[in-house]
Amino acid sequence: MSSETHEVAHDVDAHPGTRLYWIIGLYLFILTALEIGCYYLEDTLGGMATPTILALSAAKFILVVMFFMHLKYDSKIFTGVFLFPMALATLVIGGLTILFHVLHPMGM
Repeated sequence: MSSETHEVAHDVDAHPGTRLYWIIGLYLFILTALEIGCYYLEDTLGGMATPTILALSAAKFILVVMFFMHLKYDSKIFTGVFLFPMALATLVIGGLTILFHVLHPMGM
């Protein structure tokens, strides 16, 4: 197999069509609408509004990184290099949130 043939085969697998990008855009729009709805229904949702908005934001972040930054179609080493710091930051933020808002709330 020549390098030219390999390059053409690589391009076919690496780039999805515009239909997929429109579908991802629709999902991003729906997730954003749900986030806005959670914000306006904060009184109804009680304490679940913030975790719900954070989860929806994380889902949007993952979709953007996977498809628009083409991480899904790159080497798995790039995925690991990206996901390890993201997981570490999530653990640190989660730990600090638990420490300051659950275990030792302000005013006590």
